Amino acid sequence: MKSFIIFVGVVLIAVIAFNLFSFTVDETRKAAVLRFGEIVRLVEEPGLHFKVPFIQSVTYLEDRVLNYDIQPLDVYTADQKRLAIDNYAIWRVGDPQLFIESTGGRLSSAQGRIDEIVFSDLRNILASHTLDEIVSEKRTAYLEQVTELSRAKLANFGIILIDVRIIRADLPTEIEQAVFERMRSERQRIAAQLRAEGEEQARQITSTADKDVEIILADANKDAEKVRGEGDAQALEIYAEAYNQDPDFYRFWRTLESYRVALASNTRIILSGNSDYLRFLESTLDK
Repeated sequence: MKSFIIFVGVVLIAVIAFNLFSFTVDETRKAAVLRFGEIVRLVEEPGLHFKVPFIQSVTYLEDRVLNYDIQPLDVYTADQKRLAIDNYAIWRVGDPQLFIESTGGRLSSAQGRIDEIVFSDLRNILASHTLDEIVSEKRTAYLEQVTELSRAKLANFGIILIDVRIIRADLPTEIEQAVFERMRSERQRIAAQLRAEGEEQARQITSTADKDVEIILADANKDAEKVRGEGDAQALEIYAEAYNQDPDFYRFWRTLESYRVALASNTRIILSGNSDYLRFLESTLDK
């Protein structure tokens, strides 16, 4: 029993000594070996490594690109509109010594620095522009300005800021409906204006078309009268020639034409007894 106790004690001492003299680094981290607060060695290779116990300590640092969702904030634009901004920052650990001195190597402290600085720069940049500019394609340029300003400031804390982006920019609930109503009214005004312009153009087109129709009909009637006059002139000329050749036959033919027209339907004709027209008709019937 005594030998077993000694064995267990030796194993415990060996384990404690191993933990005091060694440390491990995984793939997602790097380790800073410190001596009295100063970094004497930066270990970036994953695996088992050794240190001097009691004199040296190890602080683990994230070796990945990190995404921090910054707390939503309210920003007043240049035209006094209040926006609820939800944004995030992409960052990584830069200078290990500065990072440890300013944050103690803690992510929560680093995120607090990012939140404070990015919030301040984002508020100042967006406050100098109107709501329409912020929600337009210009927003990308504004975010680049925020990123450059915040990157320079966070570098003093050993933090490399990669990018700042806005997830969403919403109007507060209490004024969102009013803005929507104003936008709806504006769209209705534009629609009414376009409709009125369309109706005016339709009236102009109709008026022009009616005018063209009247001109075309007038020209057609003019041409028709001209053709009709020419036809009548030719007919009179033909009639005159026929009359000159045989006046009796012409008179006979014209009388027959008048009978054909007058007696085409149930027509009652009242003539005097000595009418040439009646005598000619009687002589025709007698035959």
